Amino acid sequence: MSLLVVGLSHRSAPVSVLERAALNAEDQTKLLHDTVAAEPATEASLLATCNRIELYADVDKFHAGVAELSTLLAQHSGVGLEELTPYLYVHYEDRAVHHLFSVACGLDSMVVGEGQILGQIKDSLARAQEQHTAGKLLNDLFQKSLRVGKRAHSETGIDRAGQSLVTFGLEQLAAGGDVRHWAAGRKALVIGAGSMSSLAAATLARAGVAEIVVANRTFDRAERLAEILMAADDNAVTARAVRMDAVPDELTRADVVVSCTGATGLVLTAEAVAQAVEGRTGQPAVAEPVPSRTAPKDAPSDENCPLDLAAAQPGFSVMGEAAVAGMDAATLEQHATWASAGNTRPAGGRAPERPEADAELITALAATAATAGRIPERRRPEPVAERPAPALFLLDLAMPRDIDAAVHRLAGVRLVDIESLAEASADAPMAADVDQVRRIVSDEVAAFGAAMRAAHITPTVVALRTMAADVVAAEIARLHGRLPDLDERQRGEIRQAVHRVVDKLLHAPTVRVKQLAAEPGGAGYADALRTLFDLDPETVASVSRAEDSTEETKDRPA
Repeated sequence: MSLLVVGLSHRSAPVSVLERAALNAEDQTKLLHDTVAAEPATEASLLATCNRIELYADVDKFHAGVAELSTLLAQHSGVGLEELTPYLYVHYEDRAVHHLFSVACGLDSMVVGEGQILGQIKDSLARAQEQHTAGKLLNDLFQKSLRVGKRAHSETGIDRAGQSLVTFGLEQLAAGGDVRHWAAGRKALVIGAGSMSSLAAATLARAGVAEIVVANRTFDRAERLAEILMAADDNAVTARAVRMDAVPDELTRADVVVSCTGATGLVLTAEAVAQAVEGRTGQPAVAEPVPSRTAPKDAPSDENCPLDLAAAQPGFSVMGEAAVAGMDAATLEQHATWASAGNTRPAGGRAPERPEADAELITALAATAATAGRIPERRRPEPVAERPAPALFLLDLAMPRDIDAAVHRLAGVRLVDIESLAEASADAPMAADVDQVRRIVSDEVAAFGAAMRAAHITPTVVALRTMAADVVAAEIARLHGRLPDLDERQRGEIRQAVHRVVDKLLHAPTVRVKQLAAEPGGAGYADALRTLFDLDPETVASVSRAEDSTEETKDRPA
């Protein structure tokens, strides 16, 4: 087994990087084929969700595999390798197995314990099987991860440690209050009809919203989702489908909007949301001013600074992304020149120990702006108590984002997106059941490793028994030629006796070699067996191919 995973997730990379690295369905398929076409890899599967992109492969060389998989991720995501590399993580062999099993159990999710990841792993395996990029290793691995995840949810209370991303997002919209009480009687607009949008719609229906409008680029899918919602027995919601061009009108009627599409650009701009709020309330939804700082008397002067440093929101560096959000590359470069002169003022008012560090940061941000067009807006929503009561609630579950982050600053609007969910979930309490799930993962990793190592020697054992059977057949044929007077009963007795002798001689060594091979470091026993008995490597390989062919018809997502 030479399992390798290279990826990035909400734990290793900021949301802005995950957004840019997101892959559409066509890119995912191409990445799979390019991976198996690369020299180090023979199998490939891609786990791509709203907060992770992980490429799994069976490789014959570790370092070459890491280099190739990293390069392919960068090429297909459009994020430069040098920029992407600091956010990548690498797991190999047992550590890679441990990682996927942890992911399947919800231990690595943004909301610990959420079960939706199992469906995403199942979809990932199905895609790799459809594209014929998953062989025996990845089929076995992903099938096993699904079983481990189901075991964790059935044998422990991991579900109590967290909820699905949709449920958690709705709780954030409800500001920690009871979701059913908050949702009762509201009208909801769901943009998108994929798995996440469908889950959101079903969750809203069960929570008690009065009406759900589904908008999707493929109208038939929107209609189908609306029909499913209407037919469900666990809600009394009214549902209907509309085309995407009807979204602006529906936005003025909706109380709650959930968006999760595969669009690469914004689905809802700040201007569109502001117009919808004005249409609902009759009042313009102006952007709220960001609290300013009072500079200490001994602070350096802001004279000639090309940016308004007072606009930096508390909690961020004055020289950080909040101060330069939305600036273009040219302005940022001017700001870097100004900062390099030592004119920067940190939040505490003290002169920075390394003014050139701020200049380097601004220069790096300028490079990002030159590539991405602008620095992404990074604003934390104001505490609910400090804002007027929202007239419109928006939940953005897409990656890259569907809703402009500038909506965070609109009066009368509450937006929860992937970034704010990550911040909220970081402080979520961990259930005691998490420790039990971790023990399950460790036990299952050990069992999977032992099974894979034992399976590695099986073709060699089969080849040995095949060779022994051939030897017995040849000797019986020779005996029949030398003793032609033997009757059929005597021939049968001799044949059975010889087979019993060979089976007894081979039984103990083959059972023991399987046990030894299952232990850590037991991979060399297959080579030893082939050498001792002078087994033909092609015979062993043909046994492996036959087993793989048999397993291929059985390995389908559970």
